[in-house]
Amino acid sequence: MIITNIDFILNIIIILFLTGALGLVLNRKNILITIMSVEIMLLAVNLNFVVFSIYLDDITGHIFVLFVLTIAATESAIGLAILTAYYKLKNTIQVDVVKNFKS
Repeated sequence: MIITNIDFILNIIIILFLTGALGLVLNRKNILITIMSVEIMLLAVNLNFVVFSIYLDDITGHIFVLFVLTIAATESAIGLAILTAYYKLKNTIQVDVVKNFKS
């Protein structure tokens, strides 16, 4: 499979990454939206690896995608587990309350 219009795909990747970065910068209240923004950024990077791997006819990009997906899944699972435990304890997931929390 040869990618003929790589500029269009790269523009989509840039839009996805900037959407995640904007969600991370603009949202300082909700931890769930912060985690989702980081995941969108990681998926944009993965898409970039895949596109250039196909474009250059090399498998290295696909191997990097497997590593990044593994790390992203682990990060999400651990983050959501901590978030669930904290919500059961304090009944809120607002970042301001978490910052001021002292054991």
